[in-house]
Amino acid sequence: MISVKADLHIHTFLSPCGDIEMTPRHIVEAALGKGVQMIAITDHNSTLQAPVIQELGAGLGLEVICGAEITTKEEVHCLALVETPGQRQELQSFLDTYLPHIENNPEKFGYQFWIDTNEQVLGEAPWLLISALDRTIEQVEAFVHSIGGLFIPAHINKMRDSMISQLGFLPPDLKVDALELSRHITPQAFITSNPYLKDYFFIRSSDAHFIQDVGSVFTEFQMETIDFHGLRNAFIRQ
Repeated sequence: MISVKADLHIHTFLSPCGDIEMTPRHIVEAALGKGVQMIAITDHNSTLQAPVIQELGAGLGLEVICGAEITTKEEVHCLALVETPGQRQELQSFLDTYLPHIENNPEKFGYQFWIDTNEQVLGEAPWLLISALDRTIEQVEAFVHSIGGLFIPAHINKMRDSMISQLGFLPPDLKVDALELSRHITPQAFITSNPYLKDYFFIRSSDAHFIQDVGSVFTEFQMETIDFHGLRNAFIRQ
């Protein structure tokens, strides 16, 4: 087994709330500088920036998982992580289909560009990425698992945009691979207040929107291989 530090919740310049410094090269260099071996790129309701960072990371010794932070109809934030280019394209098609066509206002919300490794613009997402999809949390979970992805309700301890804040509880029949906590609480402290969740596996991630936050919080896994397959198996063993 290999001990692997993984930060599985990172935004880029594509997210309207992501800082301008959250470029592919800066993110990879920041993660490597913190001793992190695996990251996941999880922009709001989009996977379009992730492949560039995945390719860059592969050349520099950083494992990069493609994914998205999906906002459900209930305004619950959930991480969806996928393995293959085909799965990423399926996830992107799902997001494109159910994201409302609300035009982004860059001056109010921020720009939504995705860029190459030389910081040249590849495209701009026209619809506001922080909107809620027209899909319930159950529908999102079912879709993510149907394409072979991992489904993780995000920062569930937060008082907004989380499972607890929006629903008040975790539906017992919802199939989750893990539950994410923010940097502000430990699993032990959270379980003290929510003992009914003691049997779930918890991860902690940076939810980085600024470059200094990349890798500042991570989860340490025991993996056979540093890749998506190794990550999935690490979840299963918990």
